[in-house]
Amino acid sequence: MSSPTSKGVAVVTGAAQGIGKAIALRLADDGFDVAINDISLDAKITKLREVQAEIIQKGRRCGIFPGDVSNEEDVKRIVEGAVHMLGGLDVMVANAGVCPTASVLDYTVEQWDRTFAINTRGVFLCYQYAARQMIKQGRGGRIIGCSSSLGKQAMPMLSLYAATKSAIRGLTQGAALDLGKFGITVNAYAPGLVDTELSREIMGRLGNVEEVIKMNVARSAIDRIGKPEDVAGFVAYLASQEARYMTGQTVGINGGWCFD
Repeated sequence: MSSPTSKGVAVVTGAAQGIGKAIALRLADDGFDVAINDISLDAKITKLREVQAEIIQKGRRCGIFPGDVSNEEDVKRIVEGAVHMLGGLDVMVANAGVCPTASVLDYTVEQWDRTFAINTRGVFLCYQYAARQMIKQGRGGRIIGCSSSLGKQAMPMLSLYAATKSAIRGLTQGAALDLGKFGITVNAYAPGLVDTELSREIMGRLGNVEEVIKMNVARSAIDRIGKPEDVAGFVAYLASQEARYMTGQTVGINGGWCFD
């Protein structure tokens, strides 16, 4: 059983750093016990333990479940482990993803397949296994996926990433229609440029980091790039009871970099 003081149990994939970490910490602040995931690398496990310690300091329970979200057995184990340790599943945040950079002329089939496996199949598997558990519990739930503003407005050298994130929008709409009758809402968040270690590494591949930031800010309505907490705040809303009538939406958190 989840603890009496808990709002429920949330799973957050890709939670070792950046946006995923911010989401996990915010959900803990909001009263959720949290199962956190990232890939099974020593550096990632170390970071997950740091996130776990922060969540426990907030008075919430936290379990670590390493695994590759593109692998069905890993996703099944993550969900089952969270249920066994924390007592159920109320919120799934399918956040994990990768972002290769290249011209459409240069991507390999292997890059294409691997990126779609992580960014799109991984989200599908998280949606599917979370939904099955939520239906079994019979109390509804919140399923939340990570899209991107690049899934709505592509940029050079990022066509593969944009394609995977555009697919999340369609998946989210279809899943919302399939799962609404079970009291499950399905939505996605679509960040713009957010200041994280990963985004700075990606910007470094595209050119001078500070120049890339300046270009993004210049075309945005708000005069800065995003912070992980900006995204986490919106995800917290999607996870809340206040969002009970919202489903099938993919919402940009991008400072006005692009509009629907």
